[in-house]
Amino acid sequence: MKTLSKEQAIHCAGVFNDYFGQFNRIDQYMRDQKMAQIEALPTTLPGMGFDSDMFDDFSMSPEVMDLEVVELDNHTWDTCINMISSHSNMVSIPGKALKLAVKEKNTNKFVGFMRFGSPVINCKPRNALLGNVPNLEVFNKTAIMGFVIVPCQPFGYNYLGGKLLAGLCCSHEVREKLNKKYDMNLVMFETTSLYGNTKGASMYDGMKPMLRYKGNTISDFVPMMHGKPYHDLAKYVEDAIGENLVPEGASSRKLKMTTAIIGLVKKTLEGEELKTFTNTIANAKNLTEQKRYYVSSYGIENYIDIVNGKTDKIIKAQNYDRYYDNEIIEWWRKLATKRFNKLNEDGRLRNDLEIWTKDSEIDIIR
Repeated sequence: MKTLSKEQAIHCAGVFNDYFGQFNRIDQYMRDQKMAQIEALPTTLPGMGFDSDMFDDFSMSPEVMDLEVVELDNHTWDTCINMISSHSNMVSIPGKALKLAVKEKNTNKFVGFMRFGSPVINCKPRNALLGNVPNLEVFNKTAIMGFVIVPCQPFGYNYLGGKLLAGLCCSHEVREKLNKKYDMNLVMFETTSLYGNTKGASMYDGMKPMLRYKGNTISDFVPMMHGKPYHDLAKYVEDAIGENLVPEGASSRKLKMTTAIIGLVKKTLEGEELKTFTNTIANAKNLTEQKRYYVSSYGIENYIDIVNGKTDKIIKAQNYDRYYDNEIIEWWRKLATKRFNKLNEDGRLRNDLEIWTKDSEIDIIR
């Protein structure tokens, strides 16, 4: 039976308190998470890595941009997203995975990146939309989730790049890529905002009919500990019990390790010590967020019936043709040109490419 002594449990509780006690807001936690990841990245000289492939001509008007969606290999996509995203990228992900980028063809440079995957198993606003918890076999054949939708910065700021990427996630061309790769009958795309409680709006707002807000998710989990504190704690516990707490190679091993350690500590402590640890875990949970949940139907009128397994025949809505790449890009171009011209007139265009390094001071919540 796996147990900790009281002294060992108090040590573990102290590690949790010291780690999560340093954060008051989700962006502070995310920055620590990102910095732990940056430490593990290989160092390249400026201009010699993928940073030279990121869009950086901020004098270019959206009116003359020529954009295309391209599929990338895992190494290129993972390296690029680690350089530009505020979140910590997950590399080994079970289930479906399609990794795309949007490239500006005049400059031959990337303006942003998207990753699609198998949707999460349960989601309260989705269940409300569908009227039930869907049959997972049917659901996985008809729905996909956008886990990463990240523009390069300041392309995102100067040109509403997030709206461009999110719109293209809802395109028939991307839908057909997924249909072909995974033999799907894809009719529903879903994604969530990066922030919910901290920021009561999202870059996905104002994107009807491509994306529609359908409520907030429920958030009740302990965020992950990262870097040396996690590795030291995991080794300490496994040394204490004399065996692996979670089998090597297990899926979501870090999450399972964290949950198991919390369980061992709670089982050992009592009284005020247990109360203090319980408060530490409750405060850590407060760092997580309810996310704003968005859905696209790809202009398919009966998508809910298809996702619910009532039919597999697609009925096109009147706006079905608005979901092609060229239509979405032109919709974005009008908004982006207005944005670009206004920032230019006001002298507020940003011109410095934002790449994460050990010394980065990037504003996570823009």
